[in-house]
Amino acid sequence: METRSIFKNISPIDHRYSLPQGGLYDELSVFLSEEAGIVYCAMAEMALVKAHLKIAEEKKSSLLPKLSIELEKTLDDIALNIDPSEVYEEEHKTQHNIRALVNVLKKKVPEVTAPLVHLGATSADILDTAFSMRIRDAVVKVIIPLLKKTEILLCDIAEREAETPQVGRTHGQHAVPITFGYAVSEYVARLGKSILRLEELVKDLRGKFAGAVGSYNAASLIVSDPMKFEKIYLDYLGLKPSEYSHQLVEPEYMLRLLLEANIAFGIIANLADDLRNLQRTEIGEVFEHFSATQVGSSTMPQKRNPWNSEHVKSLWKTFSPRVMSFYMDQISEHQRDLSNSASQRFIADYLTGLALAFNRMNSILNGLQADRENMLKNLLQGGGKVRGGVMAEPAYILLAECGVSDAHEVIRKITLAAENQKLSFYEALKTEEKVFALVTERLKELNFDKPEEFFANPERYRGLANVKAKALAEKYKSLM
Repeated sequence: METRSIFKNISPIDHRYSLPQGGLYDELSVFLSEEAGIVYCAMAEMALVKAHLKIAEEKKSSLLPKLSIELEKTLDDIALNIDPSEVYEEEHKTQHNIRALVNVLKKKVPEVTAPLVHLGATSADILDTAFSMRIRDAVVKVIIPLLKKTEILLCDIAEREAETPQVGRTHGQHAVPITFGYAVSEYVARLGKSILRLEELVKDLRGKFAGAVGSYNAASLIVSDPMKFEKIYLDYLGLKPSEYSHQLVEPEYMLRLLLEANIAFGIIANLADDLRNLQRTEIGEVFEHFSATQVGSSTMPQKRNPWNSEHVKSLWKTFSPRVMSFYMDQISEHQRDLSNSASQRFIADYLTGLALAFNRMNSILNGLQADRENMLKNLLQGGGKVRGGVMAEPAYILLAECGVSDAHEVIRKITLAAENQKLSFYEALKTEEKVFALVTERLKELNFDKPEEFFANPERYRGLANVKAKALAEKYKSLM
């Protein structure tokens, strides 16, 4: 077998990003590597042999051996220990990957069972079934646990920072007060729903044993009930049969799973973007962990770049557009063409890129710190050019509650006056005596006797931000 330096690989996944995250890469390799593809196809072929033996046993055939525990183990061991290089060498002769695998397996299984290898199957009965198994196992055993780790970390931050005052932002502008925990709980809710949907969809991946055009022609010559035989075959592999198949399994089972994975990818890309922006020098509300030896710039020693957040977004930019290939793989002319054969292989790259991004996000969240002092400072200053302008909304609401129909316009003009006269919002509000009197009266009805305290403490005007943050964190942590 050829050995190659990892640095001679072409894809950065296989060197640049696999080395720092070797453990994760190794976990994924068990399901998504070329070796895994051959092993899983061999597992499907051995499941087919078992299905034939089981049917023969039901017929009480004397031509084939009983499917004993020992024979099952022998067949399983053959599949799990298949040598990819041996299959590739055979493929040089056959120019057909599945026929090459079949030729290799026939030499390894007990001689009496050799005729059963691939009997009645078309290549896609093996390939599509094995592919569903691989993606299922990668998603269930690696990707969903990784996403759940992200979700738990987000829940922990939402709980921890549920009471931490922060200015809310819309269109990049200061809006009204929230809490940092509430800001994080947005991602708790969005990612949590995506994880739950992935868990549903991965259970619905399908396999097939329906032959060259999906109508069970070959199987009908071998068994009396081809659909029952298909179920026996797939039961060994933990899959249900596709409701309809031509030569291929209906593509929408896989498509829906991949689309939901892409939704989850987009959610953490959005989170990464928000975290990157909050680390801007002029905002400075959160910061990633920075090790003692870490360098932020090759020329500016003071720099602490949010490179991990940028890395997550960059991976998303690379892999998210591949969703177009997932859609295009829906189309295969008549019963089958090979236009999906190459493109489908890159799904392994996509899932690896997604996993690497989530793993990087987990490292960010593990070390993420909120600068609570700066958050409060930004909130108290908040309102763009008008200091304390984030309290314009409650002033408008209070005024409208007093029966002023154009309250919004009245308060808007006060904010303009504050900007022009270089006053705080509260100072400008006080200059409008009638307006201020009405607002003060309404505040007293709400048990705020000192309007200056109400407007000087915007962190108290947070609605249900803290309540929602805690509730969402509790809900999704329990669902994980």
